[in-house]
Amino acid sequence: GRPLEDPCFDQMLFISTDEGSSFQRQPVSFTVDTLLFHPSEEDKLLAYSKEAKVSDESVGQHRLMQSRYLYVTCLIQNCSDKMVTAQFLGKIDHNSLSVQDEYIFVKVTTGNRTKYYVSYRRNEFVQMRFPKYALPKDVQIVSTDENQVFLALQEWYQTDTYNLYQSDPQGVYYSIMLENVRSTKQPEENVVIDILEVRGIKGVFLANQKIDGKVMTLITYNKGRDWEPLAPPTTDMNGKPVSCKQPDCHLHLHLRWADNPYVSGTVHTKDSAPGLIMGAGNLGSQLVEYKEEMYITSDCGKTWRQVFEEEHHILYLDHGGVIVAIKDTSIPLKILKFSTDEGRTWSIHNFTSTSVFVDGLLSEPGDETLVMTVFGHISYRSDWELVKVDFRQSFPRQCTEADYDSWKLTDLQGEKCIMGQERMYRRRKESSFCIKGKSYTSALTAKPCQCTEKDFACDYGFERAPSLRLEGDRCYPDFWHDPDAPPEICHLGHSYKSSTGYRKVITNVCEGGLNKEQRAKQHSCPLLPPRGLQLGIKGQMLAVAPGDDITFIVHQEQGDTTSTRYQVDLMDGVRAIYENLTVTDEPIQHRYEKPGVYRVNVKAENSAGHDQATLYIQVTAPLQDVHLEVVPIAGRNQEVNLTAIVLPTEANLTVFYWWIGDNLQPKLSLENSLITRFSEEGEVPVTVQASNGRSMVQDSKIIIVYDHFQVIPLSFSRNLDRFNPNIPEWRQDVGQVVTKILAKLTGVPQDSFVTMVKPGLPTTADLYVLPQESTPVKRSQVLSDNNVSFIVRGGLRVLVTLESSLMHPWLRFRKLPGRNVYAQMHNEKEQEMTSPVNHSEDTQNIIQGEEFIDDDLDSQTLGNAGGRSKFSYPKLTSHY
Repeated sequence: GRPLEDPCFDQMLFISTDEGSSFQRQPVSFTVDTLLFHPSEEDKLLAYSKEAKVSDESVGQHRLMQSRYLYVTCLIQNCSDKMVTAQFLGKIDHNSLSVQDEYIFVKVTTGNRTKYYVSYRRNEFVQMRFPKYALPKDVQIVSTDENQVFLALQEWYQTDTYNLYQSDPQGVYYSIMLENVRSTKQPEENVVIDILEVRGIKGVFLANQKIDGKVMTLITYNKGRDWEPLAPPTTDMNGKPVSCKQPDCHLHLHLRWADNPYVSGTVHTKDSAPGLIMGAGNLGSQLVEYKEEMYITSDCGKTWRQVFEEEHHILYLDHGGVIVAIKDTSIPLKILKFSTDEGRTWSIHNFTSTSVFVDGLLSEPGDETLVMTVFGHISYRSDWELVKVDFRQSFPRQCTEADYDSWKLTDLQGEKCIMGQERMYRRRKESSFCIKGKSYTSALTAKPCQCTEKDFACDYGFERAPSLRLEGDRCYPDFWHDPDAPPEICHLGHSYKSSTGYRKVITNVCEGGLNKEQRAKQHSCPLLPPRGLQLGIKGQMLAVAPGDDITFIVHQEQGDTTSTRYQVDLMDGVRAIYENLTVTDEPIQHRYEKPGVYRVNVKAENSAGHDQATLYIQVTAPLQDVHLEVVPIAGRNQEVNLTAIVLPTEANLTVFYWWIGDNLQPKLSLENSLITRFSEEGEVPVTVQASNGRSMVQDSKIIIVYDHFQVIPLSFSRNLDRFNPNIPEWRQDVGQVVTKILAKLTGVPQDSFVTMVKPGLPTTADLYVLPQESTPVKRSQVLSDNNVSFIVRGGLRVLVTLESSLMHPWLRFRKLPGRNVYAQMHNEKEQEMTSPVNHSEDTQNIIQGEEFIDDDLDSQTLGNAGGRSKFSYPKLTSHY
């Protein structure tokens, strides 16, 4: 019971290519053209699709890994990976494939450059050639009818405007038609460009040009070759003269599409009503957004009349013989206006007795129909109201030939020869009140004209310079373009013509007269050396796994491919020579069995010169895992080693990305370790990512930075080594067991100890004793005989001891806040953490941290000459 906000549905189309023996399921989108139903829960929504077409030639779409796509052309009955006839070097935008009439378009990104390719009549893809330094950011197709592509291109310097370009018949070479056409970004990133193809008369377009912030509406009658501003009407809708005078004042129109598909946009035209244009806009020096007066022309833009002061939705019936208008407003309505004389007079009709909010207008199929439907709702809680309006009863009869007169198409300058011909159209006389009907045709006569300069546009690489118009309406070559240079693909024995700078406007039918193309010189193709040789891989993966199938692609920008030898060296003993290579049509397939780096080289050579391209292929297995080995506790401003252990261990060509703290910019290294420092106390997150081109793995750890703490090396009895799998989880569990035992024996909180078991054999660990604000534990608490041990698999007991003598030179006790106790050190410059030393199972050592020192040692310095330390240690024993 609600108005449709988006009447588009995704459906499935089943396609048969063998007369119904089998079907393929394909997704298609269609728009609801007719929607008439009673709003009840039992009824079903009936819809039909418009212009669903399936070609006997199709574009196959093959999905690759990592959501990338490759497009190939092939006959649908033979479409497979082995039938590749076109390849692209670069990343293909899988949303860019567009099929319109005779053309297929696709966008390819290489580095920071975007290239666009076109397939004409389902042949191979060819790169579209824009001016060399246009550097397109975006391309929007405007029109593809009449054997030509008309498109809008946003160049590198543009933000809210596009330039209009036209192509040759193949859609390859493009010349500029109009600069700085306004564009707006709509929700969901849709771009709307202010250009409108006027239906009914080919070659006529409207466009809004934006220069220095001012928007003006222009019209062309010869498909963009010439543009002019719209002439303002001489009087307003009440017949009073207007003050708008050229050249400072013109008519400007809004060229927006309607958000609601069941109402017209701001400009309305129709194929069966040539010359009839109705739109919303304003008079003045520029287009004003909030002004939407309604204007109409019945001679294709030569003369205009104002019809309403506010914007209306428009519907043409009976080939434009009846124009229906309903005000565009948010308030409910019950009247519509209609005109039977091309907008000169208007009648009012109450289409309902109760005012409704109008949601849309629909006409029955066929240009000749005189039946329409208004649908809307009385309130936002009500169901739809559908009102059928039939104008057939208003006309007494069908029109005869005597009810028509004629009008001749001219441009704003009065020129009758447009697109190389004079065209005459019929229209109903103002005094005739009759139905045009199904048999009505608008075209009357067409007579070719002699060709003049206006029938020729600038060729590719040429453009008109407004600053040089005093020298004549000429086309000048761009600085980068050499008109006499041979085309990029020019084979020996063939010939080519150098451009005069002009080409006849496509679909222009002028005959005789001036021919600005006839001075083109014929040249023989020289033997061109190969230039711009490129080597790539299907799918653009430069890192592959052993045994993967690789398809190499050779691409050559310029040169004679038929007279060139291509020497290919795949660097694993395979070499090949190709002659008369059809570049990009004959890919080279290969498979590397062993890991390593392979330098693939292709050399192209003929008697005129040579070129070569090199590609490095990394053959490596994907990474499985990475483990970050770091100390859990670090001293402020002390060196800390970060180590990444990668699986598989034989992985090569690995790059490491290190994120430290909150820094979003990583440090990169080719080694699996990195030395760093931390200047502030607190927790510091550390993350490492390992990448080898095919895969990326990650691990993270937290390092706590203190200004004061102790590190005490520990060792284990050798029986533990037999059960050490040397994996992070096992080391973490052993460390937690030791920490719990020490906390229980000493009464010190468990979070004051961190035991880190080191990788490798023999099994060793570091005990980190963290600073505590509470009173340290007295010696009497831990001096009793205790076993610091734990049981492993099979009931074996493992003894935990000090790594070596307490007074080893590398053992260092750091001062803690509030204490005045120091340990003897033989070398102040030694680091706190050193390499493990050998086990000594029979050595009875003690774990002695500063928290274990009795209070009577607070005033003594340990290890003074002649002095005696008063340490007392808990005894560590083990029984087997």
